[in-house]
Amino acid sequence: MNLLLRNVQVDGVPTDVAIEGDRISAIGPRLPVPSDAIVVDGARGALLPGLHDHHLHLLALAAAYTSVRIRPGDGGDLHGFASDLRAADARLSTGSWLRAVGYHDRTGAPPDRWVLDEIVSDRPVRVQHRSGALWVLNSAGLDALGLLTGAPPEGCELLADGTPTGRLWRLDAWLADRLPVDPPELGAVGRRLCTLGITGVTDATPAADFSRFDRLALSSRLGEIPQRIVVTGAPELDIDSVPSPLTVGPAKILLPDHDLPSLDELVHQMRAARAADRSVAVHCVTRHALVLTLAAIDEVGALPGDRLEHGAVIPSALYSAIRAHGLTVVTQPNFVAERGDDYLTDVAREDLGDLWPCASLLDAGIAVGAGTDAPFGDEDPWRLIHAASQRRSPSGATVGADERIPAARALEMLLSDHRQPGGPARRIAVGAPGDLCLLHTSLPAALAALPDNPVRAVVIRGSLHEPA
Repeated sequence: MNLLLRNVQVDGVPTDVAIEGDRISAIGPRLPVPSDAIVVDGARGALLPGLHDHHLHLLALAAAYTSVRIRPGDGGDLHGFASDLRAADARLSTGSWLRAVGYHDRTGAPPDRWVLDEIVSDRPVRVQHRSGALWVLNSAGLDALGLLTGAPPEGCELLADGTPTGRLWRLDAWLADRLPVDPPELGAVGRRLCTLGITGVTDATPAADFSRFDRLALSSRLGEIPQRIVVTGAPELDIDSVPSPLTVGPAKILLPDHDLPSLDELVHQMRAARAADRSVAVHCVTRHALVLTLAAIDEVGALPGDRLEHGAVIPSALYSAIRAHGLTVVTQPNFVAERGDDYLTDVAREDLGDLWPCASLLDAGIAVGAGTDAPFGDEDPWRLIHAASQRRSPSGATVGADERIPAARALEMLLSDHRQPGGPARRIAVGAPGDLCLLHTSLPAALAALPDNPVRAVVIRGSLHEPA
């Protein structure tokens, strides 16, 4: 089916845009209307290439939609959310798991099983830390997984006498293999991303086999997630087994912030990726992780497409090494707006000046792409753009004023091709993919009204998707 977008603004110029199949076929004023075309009056709204979120987690986002969300504005004290957990407990059928996400305790002490037992004790409960690195289970949850009697896996925290505390570090895959199968509602994710103008995503989950991506592939084929999906996966992933229509991106290497690998171990992972001719996307949150990553790339050599994920702390002294290797930083300035007050109290003084850099990286000639890290960050890209331009915490405090960039420049970090985050923004041109984002207003008006969502509709593979 063909599509004609009338009276839209492309680069500020009023025009029409025609799409045949999944490609732009014509651009110009007063284009003829094909007999089988759907015609949309753009009302002089800006037409952009569709946004691409370069770093999120689709299955986790779907699961978060059906979980208890721990709200960051309530002080970060788990006891403050006892009523929410108990209300969710009352809604659930007997015996089913209660899942909560987004926990953060400003005291730095995560809860344990006994804290959760005080809130809900008669059903399995698991609570995820907002970093995604930690799950905490109550005693019923530990018992359901056999952790009170069986041999615990590495990552299961134990007291000196061998008693599990309920804290499970970096055990997502282990948990997924043992929890009751409850297929995620990915259609809600696809619809939400459409309302935000997102036509493509890079799922940055380091899965070691594509069986974990089968659900994504099925959702894509069924149209539940209409967005184009790029998956990373672990270095040892068999990329020849990627299920259609997914696209393979760089190999994701996760560096646990609390337990960094040795240089030799990281080099081994990078060489596994290189053996498959793959670039790497390395999880780098701390300065120590960054130094380790640069040392490993010194050893194995850089490839085009190599990425530093997050870049939460990047000392300026390391900019020259990042630039020399041609590395791209895929960052999340939205965390300044979501967690800035915590950063101002919790982050070491020597790191505050290097926190979530953006303007200085660009000034140094380093490519910078952006992703929301949803569900660990808010999935709204317009809030990310606003955060990058304002650098304001939830209380209104400024976090790194010198790292502000214009909203239009921040938008470009979400318009780059998935193969080159931080590269040139994609343009609307004849022959280009029919992946587009139509705004209600002109682009300057939309950016001036941030963080409000300005999206009217998206076009993905030539098909129109309008919010219900």
